[in-house]
Amino acid sequence: MKTFSKSSLIISTYNWPEALRLCLLSVLGQSVLPDEVIIADDGSTGQTADVVEAMRPLFPVKLIHVWQEDNGFQLSKIRNKAIAMSSCDYIIQIDGDLILHRHFIKDHLALSKRGSFVAGSRVLMTKELSEKMLNRRQARVTPFQSGLGNFTNRFSVAWLSRYMADRYKTHDIFALRGCNMAFWREDLLRVNGYNEVFRGWGREDNEIAVRLLNSGIKKRAAKFAGVVFHIYHPEVDRARCPKNEAYLTEALLNKTVYCCQGIHQYLAHAEPVGLAEGEFAL
Repeated sequence: MKTFSKSSLIISTYNWPEALRLCLLSVLGQSVLPDEVIIADDGSTGQTADVVEAMRPLFPVKLIHVWQEDNGFQLSKIRNKAIAMSSCDYIIQIDGDLILHRHFIKDHLALSKRGSFVAGSRVLMTKELSEKMLNRRQARVTPFQSGLGNFTNRFSVAWLSRYMADRYKTHDIFALRGCNMAFWREDLLRVNGYNEVFRGWGREDNEIAVRLLNSGIKKRAAKFAGVVFHIYHPEVDRARCPKNEAYLTEALLNKTVYCCQGIHQYLAHAEPVGLAEGEFAL
């Protein structure tokens, strides 16, 4: 039987405490819990901190809130800070607008393999279903209920996921979503984590995948595993996407491994700077 490594679940969020509450409730319902949960908060107001504080007594594992000042969309930066704060070997990364299948963590740990990172997908929920789940604070989704898209992404099937892991789009850097990925922490440090030149929406997840692949790390697929259900919201502003596309193209052409503006700037002072118990600002 496979022995699981210690895992950190990193949840990125920004000013949507109602969705984060559902996400955290779905974490509590996991068949296998992570060893710690880190909220990577890109500058939310106090309502998000209130949700984290209210949820903390319910968690049998450490629940940490890492916050940075709101200076626009800086997802790469807050993810780096959260990864620097993590104390576990394996990093599972999601967004705070997801409801997790009850075997989500178990599936990701089963797919973990040295020398590899894992990329998953998501199941879209309609606006109507999302509003119903939020209003009822209901954190469990069944695969056959109405209001779900992406039919084949709804199911966790262990034997199929094992078969597909090294066969499904393993070289396609666009067949991944940053809302559902997992890495060995040491591999992230080797490439200097996320590239903080990426600001605004898009392509920071593809670019880190490029650098990991260039460093010799292989991509595995969480297909029929690591199932997540995405709570509907309007699309975010994509005004900076062309600039981010250019950064991605540069990494592809130059076969980049290491970014200059990454995680290492936080490692020397990643010890908690206390705001309150479990509350940190870096």
